[in-house]
Amino acid sequence: MNALPVEAPAAAEATNAGRTAHVIAAIRARIATRSLGPGAKLPSIRKGADLFDVSPSTMVEAYERLAADGVIEARPGSGFYVLSSPAPLVLADLGPRLDRAVDPFWVTRQSLEAPAESLKPGCGWMPPDWMPEQDLRRALRSLARTGATSLTDYGTPLGLLPLRQHLTRRMAETGIEASPSQVLLVESGTQAIDLVCRFLLEPGDCVLVDDPCYFNFLALLRAHRAKIVGIPFTPSGPDLDAFAEAVATHRPRLYVTNSAFHNPTGATLSAATAHRLMKIAEAADLTIVEDDIFCDFEQQPAPRLAALDGLQRVIHVGSFSKTLSAATRIGYIAARPDWIDGLTDLKIASSFAGPALAAELVLSVLKDGSYRRHLQAMRSRLAAAMGETRRRLARLGIAPFIEPRGGLFLWCTLPDGHDATDVARLALADGVVLAPGNVFSVSQNAPSMMRFNAAQCADPRVFTVLERALCRA
Repeated sequence: MNALPVEAPAAAEATNAGRTAHVIAAIRARIATRSLGPGAKLPSIRKGADLFDVSPSTMVEAYERLAADGVIEARPGSGFYVLSSPAPLVLADLGPRLDRAVDPFWVTRQSLEAPAESLKPGCGWMPPDWMPEQDLRRALRSLARTGATSLTDYGTPLGLLPLRQHLTRRMAETGIEASPSQVLLVESGTQAIDLVCRFLLEPGDCVLVDDPCYFNFLALLRAHRAKIVGIPFTPSGPDLDAFAEAVATHRPRLYVTNSAFHNPTGATLSAATAHRLMKIAEAADLTIVEDDIFCDFEQQPAPRLAALDGLQRVIHVGSFSKTLSAATRIGYIAARPDWIDGLTDLKIASSFAGPALAAELVLSVLKDGSYRRHLQAMRSRLAAAMGETRRRLARLGIAPFIEPRGGLFLWCTLPDGHDATDVARLALADGVVLAPGNVFSVSQNAPSMMRFNAAQCADPRVFTVLERALCRA
């Protein structure tokens, strides 16, 4: 029988589970598209193993799982056959949603919805095995033993005081002076920016962002019906001439940016750019939202706008999802006292109370010293991954915008003017989620750019699939 595909899995490094899933998916797709009709005989174990370039035991496991799911049946002495009543054809079930628009939601949805065996060099977070799982488990056991009210009761409006005190000490290390009463705990960095937008924006207000910028800034601002204006981003920060012109022309209400390592470029704000930027903002009475979510990846702190400003017109936000736990949702806002009062009321109105249990859990890990040890090991591991990823990308002709001083991301140009969206769609069909440049760009001027997360690029299949996509695009 020749109706089955003969293409082998993407690379020999695939696990047995991945090979089995590949075989199952291929057979299911053929049945769903009617290439294998009711009653059709499947290849023998040996022939199927040859066709898919897998072991006979893998082929046996795939057939057994399909039979258990009622897709095929085994006939003693005869072989395996497609059942006579296949499930209705549902195109959306045949694989990833390749037809979905490649917009600011695309990378996040594909990353979160991807099967466990998929690879995610385009996502914005660390692999699970890079996170301090044992420290979190120990902290959870400790909380369970203490009988803390955080297990059952609402948190206070501002959030757990000891954690807010700890955060003010951490911010002081980067020159940001704040009292615990100037810190509001929220459920995530995203919720922090959402609350700020609710508090300060009206529909139609202009907001400046970097171009490129973190794609969820764009999604969030569009949800608030803001007018978004992009400022070209350079290796030392925003283009200040373009920034000053946009401020004069559009009279923006906010500027939203990253401190520490910029997402997606990996660039670091220079001291000269930071000082000039603050002078422009002060003259225009412009409020700045400084997202400091990547602060713990730094070896040496970069300039913080909130430190230069003293939290007068800069709102500083952060979270621990990138370095501690993406599942433990907690973030924070640091701002001037009257704004914290208004933000607290808005938080009560929209989510009532703070994340009490998550705050206790995060504080427990932060205060026992294990978090600092985790960060030291993670930075070392990430530096090695960054170097290896750069080398592998270079072999494919992919060049970085800059060589970052740290962090997760490489912002790269694809060779020969390849369209990154086309490459990302082709790679997605092979189980690899990439991040094409235009999802980060307001002006859509990054068609041949792509962001790579070095921590998610350890599997050689990333580069096998990427090379094949470049050849086909």
